[in-house]
Amino acid sequence: MVRDYNNRHALEQKLRSAPTPPAADHLMVGHWRTIATVLARTGQEEAVRQAIASVSELSLRFSGPGEWLVVSEVEAPSGLVRHLEELCGGRAYVVDQSDGRAVFRLAGPNARTILAKGIGLDLHPAVFPLGGSANVLCGHIPVNLARTEEDAFELIVARSYAESLFDDLMRMGRAFDLTAAFSD
Repeated sequence: MVRDYNNRHALEQKLRSAPTPPAADHLMVGHWRTIATVLARTGQEEAVRQAIASVSELSLRFSGPGEWLVVSEVEAPSGLVRHLEELCGGRAYVVDQSDGRAVFRLAGPNARTILAKGIGLDLHPAVFPLGGSANVLCGHIPVNLARTEEDAFELIVARSYAESLFDDLMRMGRAFDLTAAFSD
């Protein structure tokens, strides 16, 4: 039996009729982002981190000791994997995660307050600095949370949890008239 699978985003049904003007607090869903997991070989952690951090187009997200998620908005999945393998020079394992993850960007003056409703992590700028990231639970859903701007956070979640996380974030932001749409 031949099946024809369409490559669709996990939230395509929910975001079909997104609002035109975003509110002050807005949830953007990255339609397609390139994401890879990088796991450094023993003793190579700092060399791998420095090599990846030296490329400004790549966003490095701490995932665990010697392990990072790397996000790119300019490279295709195979190109990112190849680029990371060259950068790491055999000092790390690289695995494409693009099809298995969804990226949410929550921005606005109430972003911290919205996230505080479901995340047990101090998001004060003095504690969670710009560029900081951590693996946390948002309600019951495991996410990688990163602070990307003064009042903006990105959440990376397994694709299978994307719809549940979306629903939770929209519920958490209801008091602030949170809007949502796919990002360009």
